[in-house]
Amino acid sequence: MLTNPTPRVILTGVILELTLATALIHLTLGGTLFLLNALGYLVLGIAYLAVAVVPMPAARRLGWLPRAALAAFAAVTIVAYLVIGPYFTLGWVTKGIELALVLLIVVDLLITTDADRAPRRPPTSA
Repeated sequence: MLTNPTPRVILTGVILELTLATALIHLTLGGTLFLLNALGYLVLGIAYLAVAVVPMPAARRLGWLPRAALAAFAAVTIVAYLVIGPYFTLGWVTKGIELALVLLIVVDLLITTDADRAPRRPPTSA
C-alpha cells in the first residue's frame, strides 16, 4: 500500500518550526528558568527529529516517546505560566504556539498509531 508521505513531512516540519520558535522566545527572555526551558525544547525537538528521520525499527517502535515528551513539556510550560505568570503579550503568544504544538503532536501520534495498525498485505508474486 503506497501512501503519500508529504502530509507527514509537512506536519513534522511545522512541529519542528513551532518548537524552535518557542525555544528561541524563551532563550531571548533571559534568566535561568527561561534558558532551561529553551534547552528543553531544543533537546526534545532534536529527539523528535531523530525518530522522524531515522528509519530504524527501534526508532519506529519508540517514536511515540519523544512525541509524548514534547507534548507533555509544552503542556507543563503552559500550566506553569498560568500559575506563575507574569502575564504579558509575548507570553500569551508563546502559549498559543505551545498549544498549537500540543495539538499537532496529538494529531501526529494519532496518524502514527493508525499507520502502525494498518493491515499489511503479503507480497504478491509475479
